[in-house]
Amino acid sequence: MSQSPATNNSVAETVKERMLRHDTFTQLLGLEVDAVAPGYCRLHFTVRPDMLNGFQALHGGVTFSAADSAFAFACNSHGRQSVGLSATIDYLEAGKLGDVITVEAREEGLKHKVGVYAIRLTNQHGTLLALFKGTAYRTSNEIL
Repeated sequence: MSQSPATNNSVAETVKERMLRHDTFTQLLGLEVDAVAPGYCRLHFTVRPDMLNGFQALHGGVTFSAADSAFAFACNSHGRQSVGLSATIDYLEAGKLGDVITVEAREEGLKHKVGVYAIRLTNQHGTLLALFKGTAYRTSNEIL
């Protein structure tokens, strides 16, 4: 028997809270999780001076890390511990100081052992900055 959508959302929310308690890197980046659901996460952050590269654009490592965090929340949202198998990113536009970046992760496919996720990063004007694809291995470890 499958769980109700409300129960599934409760699991995703509980997993998010547990992850955030111990995720000091997400805290360091100032990422704020706006929404989670099974296979989904939306978060945002504001580009700070310490996130810029030598050309005063958002550093690619920050962009990748923010996408990776949304990927982690989305792939663990079902209550089974998942770890990244692979990740790729395409940088399309550079973020700038003061930009508010929204990172949205969506599950594209879920099997017993593997999940695939597409993550879009946009600025406050809706400009697409990057596309990230992550593949997760789903362990047999229950998070809750």
